[in-house]
Amino acid sequence: MATPNSCRGKSARRCERGEHVKTALLFDLDGTLVDTDALHLTAFQTVLAKHGIALTKAQYVEKIMGASNALIGEAFLSHLPMAEREATIEAKEQAFRDMLGQLQPVAGVAALLDYAAAQGIRCAVVTNAPRANATIVLKALGLADRLPLQIIGSELARSKPDPLPYLTGLEKTGTLAAHSVAFEDSLSGLRAALGAGLAVVGMTTTLDAATLTRAGATIAIADFNDSRILELIRTRMAYTTGAGH
Repeated sequence: MATPNSCRGKSARRCERGEHVKTALLFDLDGTLVDTDALHLTAFQTVLAKHGIALTKAQYVEKIMGASNALIGEAFLSHLPMAEREATIEAKEQAFRDMLGQLQPVAGVAALLDYAAAQGIRCAVVTNAPRANATIVLKALGLADRLPLQIIGSELARSKPDPLPYLTGLEKTGTLAAHSVAFEDSLSGLRAALGAGLAVVGMTTTLDAATLTRAGATIAIADFNDSRILELIRTRMAYTTGAGH
């Protein structure tokens, strides 16, 4: 891919080596890097049915997609003691992991990561999924080595929709929100990323483009082959030719 205009001239080598780049690409996992929502829905339906709850897809989209497990437990299992509530949620996560087979990343992920590596752009996963899920899913996708930094919402004081996971991602990558981009498929994730000051690319794996853009997404895309992604990244990238700029 061509080097951006701001990376030409005297500063070209520095840009190519990633020096002075303050840009990060921060990816949600489920529904963004991989379309796993159907598996999550089935797993939740299976475990909640044992408690007399017939979960619909509409309820999944409204109350589960993008939410932390703590909030999901509160929404659907508040009648249970905390220990049983947590055990039920963990049973769901195990059911989800048991259903994983040959996963494929959303189209265009590899090319986008190649572009980021060539430009010195830092990348990380920012997810409300448990670390065990993130580890097994990224490994199955063949992306574990390419995305070794994973920010797990439940390991922080607050998870999405709070901005803290994305703010933590920016801190860990040493980058700036004003120059970085998040990729999200849920309204909860969009709120978190926007709250952190990021531009957001909405993924239409579950929600439609109109819903995502109304919620604040700069663009809404079906996959990572959309040429508008690079246009957005280039507008956010920050290259400097000297200290203090």
